Amino acid sequence: MTRLDWPGLMRVGLKELGLSPGAFWALTPVELMILLGVDESSDAPLGRARLEELIRAFPDQTEDISDE
Repeated sequence: MTRLDWPGLMRVGLKELGLSPGAFWALTPVELMILLGVDESSDAPLGRARLEELIRAFPDQTEDISDE
């Protein structure tokens, strides 16, 4: 597990983001990372190569489905 640079995070939160100490300490680590522009929890946007893989894996249905 990586140690957090609390002095650096506090410096950014209090000085650069202008948060009060209470607001800083009330944030969850995820909320702080989002405010800092770091969002490691999200996947990369869907690229063309991945779209093509999905199209091959899940082709559109070609049969006509109609209520008879």
